Amino acid sequence: MMAAYQRGDQDAAARLITSLSPQLHRFFMLHSRSREYADDLLQETWLRIHKVRHTYRPDAPLLPWLYAVARNVRVDQYRKLRRVEAKEYQVDELPQVAAPPSAPAEDTDRFATLLKALPASQREVLTLLKVTGMSLEEVARATSSSVGSVKQKAHRAYEKLRGLLAAGASSEL
Repeated sequence: MMAAYQRGDQDAAARLITSLSPQLHRFFMLHSRSREYADDLLQETWLRIHKVRHTYRPDAPLLPWLYAVARNVRVDQYRKLRRVEAKEYQVDELPQVAAPPSAPAEDTDRFATLLKALPASQREVLTLLKVTGMSLEEVARATSSSVGSVKQKAHRAYEKLRGLLAAGASSEL
């Protein structure tokens, strides 16, 4: 589909967006503060993919290239937000806070809580490996790191999650 999209096939572009957007959206939801922010990142990713589609090599796997673009968009947006936050100033009175959105399912909430306890690099590797189902080599390409580094981050993430789960199980007794 990507090769057809590169040749200007609009139907292939639509099929590509339809089939991969849910997967990319899940990736952004695991790394973002809100659904709206994840939506913005997804939209920005597809705009960036459109601009750099000529850099995709049809003989290479699509997902690592796609996630590398998505990761770069996420990093660029983070840096942009940090620059904006540096220019903000303290106010005397805070505005009223809106009611929080309805809580997700308990398992999803617990999973998200566990993932947030991991460092960003470990969370990213774990998400790419386990949620999106990418191979070690694909994750290494998408994150611009070595397979050994991916294995190490995944191992450390598993160890941390085991510790958190064990602590949670002992506190429930």
